[in-house]
Amino acid sequence: MGLVTPNPGTIFWMIIIFGIVLFILRKFAWKPILNALKDREESIANALNSADLARKEVEGLKADNEKIIAEARREKDVILKEAKEIKEKIIAEAKEKAGAETQKSIEQARQQIQSEKTAAINDIKKQVAELSVIIAEKVIKKELGNKGEQEKMVDGLIDEIKLN
Repeated sequence: MGLVTPNPGTIFWMIIIFGIVLFILRKFAWKPILNALKDREESIANALNSADLARKEVEGLKADNEKIIAEARREKDVILKEAKEIKEKIIAEAKEKAGAETQKSIEQARQQIQSEKTAAINDIKKQVAELSVIIAEKVIKKELGNKGEQEKMVDGLIDEIKLN
């Protein structure tokens, strides 16, 4: 039972040693420990405040980014709309120009055909005239082969001229 019942001398020395340790700790260690805890508490509070500020700043940046993205989308839509209008305008101009070029080519072909037709008709008329002269020459040579027929023909022509 000696362990359960403490000796009064041991209790006395334990109290004195505990008091000395308490005094030494209070004198030398308590203030630095409290200061370290206070500094740690302040740094944690500052870190939390910084985190809150950073979170608020990030939320603000997110809102700004969403605004910028929305504006970029609107600008993209406007640019695409303008590009489509320009494309349609260019296509319409190209079709119009192609139509005009086609019409011009058709008109030139018509004029060329008309000029070639006129040239062919003139050539045929010339050939017909030449053939007529050749045929007339051959007919006259045959009919006017003797002198009597020549005189008779000249007299007939003179009579016709007088009647007209």
